[in-house]
Amino acid sequence: MTREQLKERVRRLPMQPGVYMHKDKTGRVIYVGKAKLLRNRVANYFQPPERLNAKTRQLVSHIDTFDIIVTESEFEALVLENSMIKKYQPKYNILLKDDKGYPYIRLDTTQDYPRFTVVSRPEEDGARYFGPYMGRKAAFSAIDTISEALHLATCSRVFPRDIGKDRPCLNQHLGRCCAPCTGRVSAEEYRALILQAASIFEGGAKQLERELTEKMNEAAEELQFERAADLRDRLRAIQKLGTRQHVVAGAFAELDAIAFVQGQTRACVCVLHYGGGSLQSKEYTLFHLTGGDPAEVLSTFVKQYYAQRGAAPKTVLLSHEIEDADAAGEYLSSLAGRKAELAVPQRGERRVLTRLAEKNAYEEIERREKQSERRHKSLELLQSVTGMAALPLRLEAYDISNFAGQDTVGSMIVFVEGQPKKSDYRKFRIACAANGQDDYASMREMLTRRVQRYADGDEKFSPLPNAFMIDGGLGHVRICKEVLDSFGLSVPCFGMVKDDHHRTRALIAPDGREFGISATPALFALVGRMQEEVHRFAIEYNRKLGGKRVRGSTLDRIPGVGDKRRTELLKHFGSVENIRHAEENELARIVPRNTAKEIYDFFHKEG
Repeated sequence: MTREQLKERVRRLPMQPGVYMHKDKTGRVIYVGKAKLLRNRVANYFQPPERLNAKTRQLVSHIDTFDIIVTESEFEALVLENSMIKKYQPKYNILLKDDKGYPYIRLDTTQDYPRFTVVSRPEEDGARYFGPYMGRKAAFSAIDTISEALHLATCSRVFPRDIGKDRPCLNQHLGRCCAPCTGRVSAEEYRALILQAASIFEGGAKQLERELTEKMNEAAEELQFERAADLRDRLRAIQKLGTRQHVVAGAFAELDAIAFVQGQTRACVCVLHYGGGSLQSKEYTLFHLTGGDPAEVLSTFVKQYYAQRGAAPKTVLLSHEIEDADAAGEYLSSLAGRKAELAVPQRGERRVLTRLAEKNAYEEIERREKQSERRHKSLELLQSVTGMAALPLRLEAYDISNFAGQDTVGSMIVFVEGQPKKSDYRKFRIACAANGQDDYASMREMLTRRVQRYADGDEKFSPLPNAFMIDGGLGHVRICKEVLDSFGLSVPCFGMVKDDHHRTRALIAPDGREFGISATPALFALVGRMQEEVHRFAIEYNRKLGGKRVRGSTLDRIPGVGDKRRTELLKHFGSVENIRHAEENELARIVPRNTAKEIYDFFHKEG
């Protein structure tokens, strides 16, 4: 559509709340926004260019048409906007990474001996959920810490099925487990311990301390000194949790302070989580964004951030006002399941909290900008040492790996501005290796396939790098030069040469010239890091293929062992060789006893 046609469409828009979606000439959604009054909001995009900021001017230059969805309220528009952004991932919206996990701890109280597990999200299944947590590591750490304090079982045994089957594990001898496996702890007693742990997850540690203190004093008065001592030890363990309260902070954070700041080349949003009156943890998100409107950035961030977590604290403090504060507050309340406060403090203790968040955000920006500056200098050194015409902002490294001549694979890694870009990594299963091990032929095949994909217009292999970095010597880099010449391409390529101690000592060009790098620490570190990374990526893929081959030739041939049990066995024992040497009783802890016997007999018959 022309500008005039777009403006005419805008004039016919309703003065109602809703969501608008700007699209480019291909029909792709490039921006999603919400509006209290659609006509007024969308009209703002079609003002004279001098009234728009740089980002909006760029967006408008790509708008070919737009669609709208009318809603009943601004709150409905906000919820719809959030889901549309997640669905379309528009180029000009601020997008948070959706791979950030905020797991929950789950407790199924219907079991005789309940256990805590970590899950991705809560469900309507009657279980109790605690969280969200900053990540799976934090959630498991919380379980481990509280299990140690209350002497809960952490082994893989299932109760009451495994009671009395084997000797207690080492945790019982170390006094870390009440050992329900012995049968001395009833289901009711164990459930009481689990409920105490649940109370801690919900922030009730102080109340639990008071209850245990009362029970300890009662036991002492009744001359039950052994029970009193046990309660005393449990009380002390719970009190020690106070010094490690950050472990379980995610379960009952009461207040978040969020600040947005801008640096020279990037911006940062910092979130400080407070619980029990003290700072528990920090998260931050960096954007390659300058000149952005703080109100827009914070508004978008708050909605996406808490939508990903699936929960919100009682209070959220912001460093800047946002235009849709009422709707955003209603949205947070819907996530929290209670009234949530959204405020922008101007003075007092709350303003101190948002200032601290701002300070942390500035520090993250400064740290990243210094790192970026150091990486840029390393690239300048690489350009200077090798004489490349262009600054090598994009580098690709290649390596070949095989296992005893089998499962030959090739790996391609990508560094952009001195940093790994894992989304651009590629791996190759080498076909020519079926005729025997030949590193040169394998390298030729991999590079030919990579460049051919670029020549065919495959976006996954575009653009070409500023330089090809080959893990190998003169012979390997000459193979690279021959492949590039065959496609009529003129791209620098260098071999990464190691010394007798397997440390990178130099780069070598196809004409035999060597460029020493060991005397230049920054360049030595960059090249060494690339060489280690491409080798790691190749080995990882090679082991994956080898693991499949091993599994296909052994475990899959055992009756009763399918995908699920094979995975459980390998996860517990670590390798097929360890399974081979395991006793039947050890195997029975992971799989049913009849299957354990099949596995044991299989390996013993195999010798």
